[in-house]
Amino acid sequence: MTTMTVSDKLKTLAKDLTKDFPRSPRETIGGYVLAARMLDKCRATINGTNGEYHFNCPLDQRILSFTGINAEEFKAFVAGGASDAEVGEWIKAHAKQKDRTEVILWNNQQRDLRLSDMSPELQVYMEDYIAEFVPKGKVVYHWFDVYDYEEKRLT
Repeated sequence: MTTMTVSDKLKTLAKDLTKDFPRSPRETIGGYVLAARMLDKCRATINGTNGEYHFNCPLDQRILSFTGINAEEFKAFVAGGASDAEVGEWIKAHAKQKDRTEVILWNNQQRDLRLSDMSPELQVYMEDYIAEFVPKGKVVYHWFDVYDYEEKRLT
């Protein structure tokens, strides 16, 4: 019987983001939107298969800032080969929010965030990004739509 090393376990959990997309920002882990996507990018970064995706990018920093979780501490925990469920429990234990209602309100704010509600700098950036990566004729109603159109979860 062979024992799986931490490195082997991480390799089985990590998506190859040079060939696949991270999960939608809408998907939750530990009850938080953005967490599943951040986890996919973190695992891929550790595994060296992150491609064009970056862990601790401005999108990840939204959840890290809200929860008060340190990116390097999160990465160190993930590097230990933690499963999605284990990461969810770790996030809940380390997040400054303990009230479920507060998390739900934040999740819904993130899901409903419109481009016009973003900073001027981000609006300018997204204007060019959408023109390049979102299929012509598609209307972006919410920020998360950009990722889901680009990564072909919305058609």
